[in-house]
Amino acid sequence: MLEMTAAEKAAAEKIFGDRLGLAERYVEHLATSGTERGLLGPREVPRLWSRHVLNCAVVAELIAEGAAVADVGSGAGLPGLTFALARPDLQLTLIEPLERRVIWLNEVVDDLGLDNVTVLRTRAELAVGKVAADVVTARAVSALKTLAGLTIPLLDGRGEVLAIKGRSAAEEVEKAAKIIRKLGGTGTSVLTVGEGLLEEPTTVVRIVVGS
Repeated sequence: MLEMTAAEKAAAEKIFGDRLGLAERYVEHLATSGTERGLLGPREVPRLWSRHVLNCAVVAELIAEGAAVADVGSGAGLPGLTFALARPDLQLTLIEPLERRVIWLNEVVDDLGLDNVTVLRTRAELAVGKVAADVVTARAVSALKTLAGLTIPLLDGRGEVLAIKGRSAAEEVEKAAKIIRKLGGTGTSVLTVGEGLLEEPTTVVRIVVGS
């Protein structure tokens, strides 16, 4: 079992509530089969809670009750599976093109008994029209200028994109402004979530599409 610091445990209890045990099992999967199969580097194991799981899960608070969420480039289930764990009211579609990652995601979903998750093996651009989403999420997929074209079309003209980004978020927004507008984005903002809860809060770019 990967030990949490006292601060991480307090944050995890607040975010996952009575599903903390499931979140711990997910982290075990990441630390074992996830690294063995190359979904995460072994160096990431000591910081799985702080840098990956909590960093992603805290963003779930931005999503409306009962929303349908499509997570683009799910990889090791970050952020998609953390949302499914923290918010059982959400319906998640994890979009991932690589077969070995899809197999691993399905194994984890089955083991955790998550009935609010569907794993779709396809590329984001091929999922347009096949996935109904109110919110599209992504983390560590590509620069916003490219990511906008992979995420906004999945919303079918209405909803929002939540992209977990790093310190260069504002700069990325500036570079992507034109393409975001062209694709139907009506408002873009950079948000910080997890302040007072996480040692390092999470930076999110929110793109509103439609009115």
